Amino acid sequence: MADDVKRVDVGFSGGQVLALRMLEETYRGLREALERGDGGWHELRTEDSEVAIYLGEVVYVRLDTERHSVGFSGRG
Repeated sequence: MADDVKRVDVGFSGGQVLALRMLEETYRGLREALERGDGGWHELRTEDSEVAIYLGEVVYVRLDTERHSVGFSGRG
């Protein structure tokens, strides 16, 4: 399951950013809700909590696509 978890930043009007870790399926659900333009509340199940966000205040969503690794790169 850890491979399916993505880091997602949700930016709100006013400048606040909420950094979350969620399954890709949850991310897709968020994007679909934003594209529908309902503007109401949307619940997200994240890696460690449940979060309700107001879609009408979301100004961007950023999906981290960079592969992360632990340790040294071996370059010297």
